[in-house]
Amino acid sequence: MKIAIITVAGISSRFNKDIPEEEKKLKAIYTETDEKSTLIYQMLKKCSYADQIVVVGGYKFDDLRAYMDGLESDLREKVQLVYNDRFSDLASGYSLYLGLKEAFLKNPDEILFVEGDLDIDDESFGRILDSDKNVLTYNYEPIYANKAVVLYKDDREKFCYAFNSSHGMLMIEKAFSCIFNSGQTWKFKDIDKLKLANEKFFAEAKGDTNLKIIQDYIDSVTDIELVGLGRWTNCNTREDYRKIVSYWEEK
Repeated sequence: MKIAIITVAGISSRFNKDIPEEEKKLKAIYTETDEKSTLIYQMLKKCSYADQIVVVGGYKFDDLRAYMDGLESDLREKVQLVYNDRFSDLASGYSLYLGLKEAFLKNPDEILFVEGDLDIDDESFGRILDSDKNVLTYNYEPIYANKAVVLYKDDREKFCYAFNSSHGMLMIEKAFSCIFNSGQTWKFKDIDKLKLANEKFFAEAKGDTNLKIIQDYIDSVTDIELVGLGRWTNCNTREDYRKIVSYWEEK
């Protein structure tokens, strides 16, 4: 069984900056055109190959549920909504933990995880799905410390991540042989090792980001493929959203 996990629990602070409280929206379901021109709909369509799609929400969860209820039935039937009741006080790792916990109930043989504020071109996404290995991804945008998740290979030839959740300066204290801007999309093939990483996270570091689970997992496996993403946009602002919509319209 193949399962995809999409996390959309965050409060969208940059997306809703300077917006009156009553007009703030959940970024994943925001639209200025029609109900299919949303980040979550486009990502759900990409993930429709999966037997089940686990969507972890938190902020404005009732709005997310109402949106999902309006999806076409063949897509809605694949979606399992999970509520993260700690979205306001814990970091992104807890959403991934809950999504994995739900996914494990189905005894999957493969799990794809993608953050819900991304837009990725279909061809690149297809390369992730076609790989028979664990997949780490990177994009071709410049690396800015205030927004990038950094992926690098250290002097032991191990892949490592670095990120400043406060969106400030970033320090990498290890020697590295190469460095990438992470595509924030992953595929996991060894479910038993992923379970161990998820359990360790809950026991020791549940206030950490999703990179804690991912790092512990990739430290335990060797069969890894690195996939570059041709067109990749991390939607942080409404201007980013409009740029993404222009891509969809060109398609």
